[in-house]
Amino acid sequence: MTETSPVELSIIEVTARKSDYMDLLLIGDESEEMVRRYVDVCNLYVGFVDGVAVSCIAALAIDAGTVEVKNLAVIPESRRRGVGRRMLAHVEGLHAGCKICLGTGETPSTIRFYQSCGYRYSHRVIGFFTDNYPDPIVEEGITLRDMLYLSKLL
Repeated sequence: MTETSPVELSIIEVTARKSDYMDLLLIGDESEEMVRRYVDVCNLYVGFVDGVAVSCIAALAIDAGTVEVKNLAVIPESRRRGVGRRMLAHVEGLHAGCKICLGTGETPSTIRFYQSCGYRYSHRVIGFFTDNYPDPIVEEGITLRDMLYLSKLL
């Protein structure tokens, strides 16, 4: 697949009523219980195209030099248009000089996307998905078991 034409994206930080964006957040993390564990302590940024919320990214400052992306989601209709890349770049721009880390399943397209954005393998949390989610998560025919962490030093 090739990337289609980019879109005009405006990004805002949401500081109240973050759960109003639960439908978007559930694209990036399909467990509402898991999302509720982190969303209120994260900085939440939502991307809009023509006034419609099409993407979000939740970022948590771990310490003065490390930020963890807990959730990155883009609606299917806006994928492959640079939206996810711009959401990541937004968070990176706010945290110059920091290390950004993120966890993901072993879905080939997702790993390729993050690697194309400059993220590299850091470590693995064995059994994360099987231990923390009530139902199996299957993406691209792969049942997710371990969480892979990728990081990028800005």
